[in-house]
Amino acid sequence: MAISGALGVALVDWTSGLAVATAGAGPGGDHEAGAVEVAELARVVLLHRSFADPVGSESAPEDLILSTPGCYHLIRFLPALLDATLLLHLRLDRGGANLALARRQLHSIGQGLVDR
Repeated sequence: MAISGALGVALVDWTSGLAVATAGAGPGGDHEAGAVEVAELARVVLLHRSFADPVGSESAPEDLILSTPGCYHLIRFLPALLDATLLLHLRLDRGGANLALARRQLHSIGQGLVDR
């Protein structure tokens, strides 16, 4: 929550839609509903090859950025931890956030989780 403009963050298992850990305010006040919705979006991106890099490449998406009039939604995919498929979902206030800096900070946070 130390990221400038952060409204809320959740660590989500995208296979089940479960919010594993949360901080701040959830989308619409409900982290669990937000986790289900972000998991559905993640499945669309990860399971459809049209979002991968060039044909035949095994690379997977790293981030998704979704913007709405009041918020940025930054979704960072984490490498598999203990056979779980996790992502970080950070909601940012558009008026107080630096999207590029938030993306770099979220990457560092995600890397810290993976390295543990």
